[in-house]
Amino acid sequence: MSVRPAAVAGMFYPLDREQLLTEVSGHIDFADPPGFDFTLRGLIVPHAGYRYSGPTAGFAYQLLLGGTFTSVVMLGPSHYVGFRGLALPGVAAMATPLGDLEVDQAIAGELLASSLVLESVEAHSREHSLEVQLPFLQHVLPGIPVVPLLTGDVDPAAAATLLGDVLSDETLLLISSDLSHYHSAATARRLDAATAKAINRIDPDSLDWESACGRTGIQIALHLAASRGYEVMTLDLRNSADTAGSPDRVVGYGAFAIGG
Repeated sequence: MSVRPAAVAGMFYPLDREQLLTEVSGHIDFADPPGFDFTLRGLIVPHAGYRYSGPTAGFAYQLLLGGTFTSVVMLGPSHYVGFRGLALPGVAAMATPLGDLEVDQAIAGELLASSLVLESVEAHSREHSLEVQLPFLQHVLPGIPVVPLLTGDVDPAAAATLLGDVLSDETLLLISSDLSHYHSAATARRLDAATAKAINRIDPDSLDWESACGRTGIQIALHLAASRGYEVMTLDLRNSADTAGSPDRVVGYGAFAIGG
């Protein structure tokens, strides 16, 4: 078993360990998430470069400080490689400038017993959607193993049923997804507000491919939330024009808490 090396360190987030720690902790420290009265079970977080989506991600990761989760099941879109099902990386650990993050082999083994799950080194090799979450997790939940799953062509309801069998009260479900892409800032705010409303009312079928690049992962989480009577709350909603980009062609970012 090998270690999956960091592919986007120095591009999406700092390569230098101290700079990375400073940026991650800064985004978390400056966040001010709203309160809620349910037990946290899952999060939806964005996955762009930290200068763009880091402030929104901080709203979600601040909730994990001092948390008692023992494993994190991660879902993110595959931007470069197409496949059917859900793909594990087939490695023992995921590397970042903060060190290696262990893959939970027990949960991964359970999932591999399903025909919906495969291993794909190729799909994971240069994918950023899960990698950019790892330094945040290492900061707020140090030493906790992860189950990194990329979503391909898979039925969200079937995937939700599968994941429901391995998720316990000690397992966090983490969904990695940006929202709308390449509209004006004004249009993005309108589209992302509608997407956030659909997520909050747990309506997976109203999301389309323009709603979110990680739509499948979000739909899986919403099907699971519906089956368990969970709630969803928006923590933060903004776009790249609000952080570090031009207002002419933006990407939307949202952070959401799931629980019950």
